[in-house]
Amino acid sequence: MTDLSKTPEKTAQKTAEQATDQAGPAPFGTPAAITVTGVDRVFGKRKREVVALSAVDLTVAAGEFVSLIGPSGCGKSTLLRLVADLDQPSGGTIAVFDKSAEQARLDQDYGIAFQQAGLLPWRTVAANVELPLKLHGAGSAERKARVAELLDLVGLTDFAKSRPDQLSGGMQQRVAIARALAEQPRLLLMDEPFGALDEITRERLQAELVRICRETGAAVLFVTHSIPEAVFLSDRVVVMTPRPGRITDVVTVPETLRARTDATRDHADFLHTVAAVRAALHGGHEPAEDLA
Repeated sequence: MTDLSKTPEKTAQKTAEQATDQAGPAPFGTPAAITVTGVDRVFGKRKREVVALSAVDLTVAAGEFVSLIGPSGCGKSTLLRLVADLDQPSGGTIAVFDKSAEQARLDQDYGIAFQQAGLLPWRTVAANVELPLKLHGAGSAERKARVAELLDLVGLTDFAKSRPDQLSGGMQQRVAIARALAEQPRLLLMDEPFGALDEITRERLQAELVRICRETGAAVLFVTHSIPEAVFLSDRVVVMTPRPGRITDVVTVPETLRARTDATRDHADFLHTVAAVRAALHGGHEPAEDLA
């Protein structure tokens, strides 16, 4: 874990358990949102074998925001998919709130959002947000009330009857986030949800996500290529190596940055933390320009 009392360029490694000690506060006895222990993921066989992840250990506390960052191909999205039970590890274990990843999926303990909003074009905004509730048998009155609550949360009440193609990219992503929150998950899994957006929209949605997380108390595992985005949003930034993906450093974001306002990006500690994450990334072999 990087100690920002030292120069930003000097990074240090500590265990996942030590990193968890510095996680955001959670009630005593609350199980960790995510516990990854000794996880490997190998694709293919023999001569065509590709080791995507190797001996990954990670704990995300309840209510904590953790970002995964690293060069393309380092296994960030693979790790997120394993937590989501969209794929299975070749070795090791994954627990979500002390359950198997499969059981957590069945219990709707997490919501998930990808880089593409993935909205159904023939359904209205309200109908897209409502879909998970409808699929899991919620009653009409319950669905209507929950959709209204979620659209208010993401600032899209006036667009409830609009179709996705009538919305901007940023608005579509807000719909996707609302849909991910439909069943009040305790965990959000987000794979570069703002990666395709312009910088102005991206920063606006980062602020929206901060507000939503505060209001819902959900833990977040967030995949990004953007160092400033990771530092602005996160309690901890987890740095991964090129393939085979391993965790090489965990940078804790200082308490001075936890307000996460527009002024945060100009704070000296923000610049120092960005530098610390960049220094940790430079410990790998990927060109810096690929990590912007």
